[in-house]
Amino acid sequence: MKRNLQVLISSLEKDPYSLASQMNLECDAVIVNQGKRDGCFEYETDRSLHIKVLESSERGVGRSRNHALDLADSKIILFSDDDIVYSKGYADKVLKAFQAETDADIIMFNFNVSKDRMTYHTEKTKRVHKWSVGRYPSYAAAARLESIRGAGVRFSTLFGGGAKYSNGEDSLFFMDCLRAGLVIKAVPVSLGKEEPRESTWFHGYNEKFFRDRGVLFNFLYGKLAVIWALRFVLAKKRSYGGSIAPKAAFRLMREGIKAGKNLAQTGKK
Repeated sequence: MKRNLQVLISSLEKDPYSLASQMNLECDAVIVNQGKRDGCFEYETDRSLHIKVLESSERGVGRSRNHALDLADSKIILFSDDDIVYSKGYADKVLKAFQAETDADIIMFNFNVSKDRMTYHTEKTKRVHKWSVGRYPSYAAAARLESIRGAGVRFSTLFGGGAKYSNGEDSLFFMDCLRAGLVIKAVPVSLGKEEPRESTWFHGYNEKFFRDRGVLFNFLYGKLAVIWALRFVLAKKRSYGGSIAPKAAFRLMREGIKAGKNLAQTGKK
């Protein structure tokens, strides 16, 4: 059966039977739960929602999201994490947004998050371009499944929680969507909130953070990566200043950019 909307949830060592109520789901879902077991099953909630579950002993949020994409069978998909709690009526808001924005392949929505986690807030409908796409997390995005599959875009398994390099799998995914010609828009519509929790990847502004960010910038910005690295170092100086000197941070990012170029030459991403 072709469904109108599914939430694609990446979770880590959670009970897949309780997530539907914890997240206030109003539509069907695909849950990829990374833990200690492997298996696949489906169930119906007491509200007649159809839930597909893939339990996997693999690690990596990019790998998790790719599995969810493979299992999805709805017209519209909404990426999510297990710390998202949706507001009442969110499903109708998503579907109405795609009815209104007929040219959009992906739409970014607002979520209430802690001040230190806020990277964007949309106040009027706008087109998202390559210079701003890095602000949006995966859980902000809903997409036409046919568009994503037609473009052949996948999440990187090198970046994000559980992967070799720190976060960035979402930025790379959306950048690849733009490169494939997909239209991304942001709308002033809020769908819910992110529950505070300890980060699975951020452990302070240490050497690994800046090297990893350099690797990411190479894949995002190519020949302009060094310029964007300098901009990042200067813009974030107030945040990391007590941990590392700006000159050292820039050097580490340039080391990461060089490593990213070597990775790109091997075809890895």
